[in-house]
Amino acid sequence: MYFCSSKIRILTKKILKFEIDLDFALIAITAPLRDYRLCYFINKYLNFDFKKIPDLAVDIYQGTIEPAHFSIYHTHWETTETDFYLIANKGSDGLLIPEMREVDYFLMIRNFIDEIDLNRIISSLNRIQEILAAVKIDPKKIKSRENLLF
Repeated sequence: MYFCSSKIRILTKKILKFEIDLDFALIAITAPLRDYRLCYFINKYLNFDFKKIPDLAVDIYQGTIEPAHFSIYHTHWETTETDFYLIANKGSDGLLIPEMREVDYFLMIRNFIDEIDLNRIISSLNRIQEILAAVKIDPKKIKSRENLLF
């Protein structure tokens, strides 16, 4: 009696998943204002202190041409260590988030902010007459969300 011994080779495939850290709140703002005018109104009515910082350079065309530059402003809440960035969606050579053409600016809130404060900010933004709309956006649902990482 003969037994045929054969080795079965099991190949396992390992998939490396890369999760982008989207630990921030995002508000989309539609307003027909220049960036400095929008900051003026937000500073005035919400008691923020936005200041211009060097433009955000983003390689939106994956290395084919120079990076596009987007106007960006920053302020910081010392008590909660929260950072706020007002970023223009329209830049020197295109859109920061191309699938959201109707949005003029994004208000990015990094670090801790609770839902009550976030809703209060959105409500206050919508009360500014010069702002047409301010709505919360889920960063995970944005196709080109990697453009928001800096």
